[in-house]
Amino acid sequence: MSTSFNRRTALQGLAALAAVGSAGLPGSSLAQPAKDAAWPASLIKLIVPVPAGGPTDTASRIVGQKLAERLKQAVVVENRPGASGSIAALQVAKAEPDGYTLMMLATPTLLAPHLYKKTGYDTVKDFAPVATVYDLPIVVVVNPTQLPDVTDLRKLIVHAKAQKAPLNYTSSGAGSFGHLSMELLKQMGGFDMQHVPYKGGVPAITDTIGGQVPVMYADLVAALPHIKAGKLRAIAVGSPQRVAMLPDVPTIAEQGFKGYDAVSWGGLLAPAGTPKAVVERIANEVRQILADKEIQEKLLNAGAIARFQDPAQMGQHVQQDYAKWGQLIRDKGIAPE
Repeated sequence: MSTSFNRRTALQGLAALAAVGSAGLPGSSLAQPAKDAAWPASLIKLIVPVPAGGPTDTASRIVGQKLAERLKQAVVVENRPGASGSIAALQVAKAEPDGYTLMMLATPTLLAPHLYKKTGYDTVKDFAPVATVYDLPIVVVVNPTQLPDVTDLRKLIVHAKAQKAPLNYTSSGAGSFGHLSMELLKQMGGFDMQHVPYKGGVPAITDTIGGQVPVMYADLVAALPHIKAGKLRAIAVGSPQRVAMLPDVPTIAEQGFKGYDAVSWGGLLAPAGTPKAVVERIANEVRQILADKEIQEKLLNAGAIARFQDPAQMGQHVQQDYAKWGQLIRDKGIAPE
């Protein structure tokens, strides 16, 4: 019997299950698929739109391994970096919607169609949201030698406004989430700073430590060792709540910017048209994986915070972030280098 025949048979069975419906899980609106569902009948590819290493890749491998154990089927992680993840996203958008191709959506890939003229995919229309997996906190840091008196966000803004020429800040690149987040802060705060883009977070952090650029909006996972060593001073986090890794550092919202919310995040997507029962099955498994304290700890060690949202919630999250940051990109005329 061919693989394609097995998949057609599985999909037909799952479509019937979706039509009939089943009992809901406690604490979740997701339907519980029948135990004898034929999917999955072969290995599942998990496309990761970034190079190996780093929190997105690590989170993908942690969740992928547990998903394979629970589904009793291999989950193969395949890294396809390039153009903010749009190369990987286009591959997934064109894949057969049968539940055997997934992607770990990261914020840069979500926003890539706003930054690149021809990505070939529509983030909102061409994918089926499955489940969010993690949040990746970002943090405003300063060089404590260059800016010894800047100990909070208010003092940074006062200092920036007092300069004859705009104060420089850096991020991991033009159009990066750190860049967008600082531009949002500038827009809300009515102050100016000059963006100095780097090609990657490591060289940007290196030069912030070295004093070439005094301020950076950085990924917390990359900046944390240098914050702990005293080489960088964290003055604000972009998430709505404080983060456990820096409990004494207040949020931007706490420092006078009510409603400010800038969190990079990741979650699983499938090609549009993937059967609802398949999507719900994967989401149910991810929910249980992320409820495991050991998995939460592993993600935290990678610099990510476990966060589950079901398909409907993730769909809303995608649409809201796509609209919010897309508007900022247009308003500021932001483009990748």
